[in-house]
Amino acid sequence: MRDVTSKRAVVIGAGFGGIALAIRLQRAGIQTTLVEKRDKPGGRAYVWKEEGFTFDAGPTVITDPDCLKELFEGTGSELKDYVDLMPVDPFYRLCWEDGASFDYNDDQEAMERQIGAFNPRDVEGYNKFHEYSEDLYQEGYLKLGAVPFQSFWSMIKAAPELARLESWNSVHAMVARYIEDPHLRQAFSFHTLLVGGDPFKTSSVYALIHALERRGGVWFARGGTSALINGLIKFFQDLGGDFRLDAPVARIEMEGDSATGVTLESGEFIPAEMVASNADVVHTYGKMLGHTPRGVAKAKSLKSKRFSMSLFVLHFGLKTPQPQLAHHTICFGARYRELISEIFAGPKLPEDFSLYLHAPCATDPSMAPEGMSSHYVLSPVPHLGVADIDWSVTGPQYREKIIDYLEERYIPNLRRDLVTTRIYTPADFKEDLHAHLGSAFSLEPILTQSAWFRTHNRDDKVPNLYVVGAGTHPGAGIPGVVGSAKATAGLMLEDAKAAV
Repeated sequence: MRDVTSKRAVVIGAGFGGIALAIRLQRAGIQTTLVEKRDKPGGRAYVWKEEGFTFDAGPTVITDPDCLKELFEGTGSELKDYVDLMPVDPFYRLCWEDGASFDYNDDQEAMERQIGAFNPRDVEGYNKFHEYSEDLYQEGYLKLGAVPFQSFWSMIKAAPELARLESWNSVHAMVARYIEDPHLRQAFSFHTLLVGGDPFKTSSVYALIHALERRGGVWFARGGTSALINGLIKFFQDLGGDFRLDAPVARIEMEGDSATGVTLESGEFIPAEMVASNADVVHTYGKMLGHTPRGVAKAKSLKSKRFSMSLFVLHFGLKTPQPQLAHHTICFGARYRELISEIFAGPKLPEDFSLYLHAPCATDPSMAPEGMSSHYVLSPVPHLGVADIDWSVTGPQYREKIIDYLEERYIPNLRRDLVTTRIYTPADFKEDLHAHLGSAFSLEPILTQSAWFRTHNRDDKVPNLYVVGAGTHPGAGIPGVVGSAKATAGLMLEDAKAAV
């Protein structure tokens, strides 16, 4: 094996993808510097602590812990040395306004019993859907999830299997093929929203999420998702990696067709033979490479694509426990297809909503002061490109509307027991994370924006510039961005060996 220890890499952005990539590079002997513009690592997995409450900003559903354990291979360390992952049961509680509910987990007997209560014929249909999801998991996740699609030919080779699995159909279309009851159709298609996709338009390949959860479970890190982030950062540093906070990148520097490193806003230049960006893909090309023809052209191309919806997030702490709540509750509104269409297309904020309610104290009471409870509730909303909303005005109004809804249906005396609240809007996604149009998940995961059609893990024109994270293959979600790190690291290590 060729020695790559003379190589230096810089990774921009300490989200899950950037951290996982930095770990893989440092583990392989490439001296890696990880730079983060904010005062804490995590990117979308940021954290706030207020009045004794811990509020995770972003992903709280941890699936496929094996993709995280894999980061530690060959180092003599294990994931459990750095973080304690706790199983979540049920995975989700699904609730509808007509009073129906469904506890979704990995108990086959309980699942079939609940499905049969909705529609006896759907028991067999669900099991057929689960087999289909398993097939997708094998072909779409295990075989292709961490394979970089750098050429159109690489995708053509995968086409026969993708065709066999009818990847041109939507997730909802495939669920509806097997399942009749409208509640259950929602129960087994909503997952695409967790990675920024419309279940009526997202490729059916994403139905593999169901098998991913059934196989690997749903987990939560003791102390919050930020504890997992901090554990991974500690591991990176223990490997000898250089991690810098409050270090926003102004430019990716170029010499000819190659990147030479990055210049921070402070003026400091960090030289590197390889540069990788975990920042928003439009920001990467339009701002950090905006001084180059390649940056201008690529940013223009990316801006013409479809981006995921955004999110409105309300964090709140209560002075009372809420034992009636599961860790994850999906609160379906009265409408499904029509609401999702308005969320993705605009042109305004829908009057109604469906919500994801997070109650981490159900699993980890340390997320709040003793006898209290920490929560956040998330509402998918249009991004700024399809709904020109002034969130400084609309945000507080929307907060009150959501509080009223939760108090009426899920949390009695919510207003009476409120200790603290904070909101996070599409405008904050744009400002804090440089997210194009305030999109919460980067490029929308439709078939024509997946695999080779997505931003490539290695740039086509700048041979030592790489991309990692939600905007590249395979996409958003923790397994997705950690998988992108595996794909990107593979390319970087091959290139480093070839250059020695």
